[in-house]
Amino acid sequence: MGNPIHDGIRALSTTIRNVFRPVSTVQFPLVLRPRAERYRASFALLHDEQGDQLCIGCLFCERICPSQVISIRSGGKRESPVTGKKRGYADDFTLDMSACIFCELCVQVCPTDAIVMTREQDQPAFAREDLVLTMDKLYANETSKTRAWGDGTKLMG
Repeated sequence: MGNPIHDGIRALSTTIRNVFRPVSTVQFPLVLRPRAERYRASFALLHDEQGDQLCIGCLFCERICPSQVISIRSGGKRESPVTGKKRGYADDFTLDMSACIFCELCVQVCPTDAIVMTREQDQPAFAREDLVLTMDKLYANETSKTRAWGDGTKLMG
């Protein structure tokens, strides 16, 4: 055990030093700090140039996810309304953000670059159901959020 007077003086000097430091907290979400270029916060599903969904329901992202938070129901092959060719589709795509570790493996493994990460976070949630990104929410993130710098092709290259 140390000297109580010495320990008290040391604690008081630390407190006095920190009183005069500049404040580093901000009032989130009213004030947003600038994020690094490689900051990743959420996910989005993309469409191709013709407006057809890029996800082919291959289940690669579901298999590689270490947290197993991705759930896909593949719709099998059917004719594309845009091109007329037969291709795979995903009927349902669900991503649970409450257990995601943001490892970006799902983005790296996607053969069609259908899933990407975005730089903007979702709003804070008060219920776990709000943290589940359905296919509709993921496609809405395509237009409403800024994409992160990399997709599967860039990350693998």
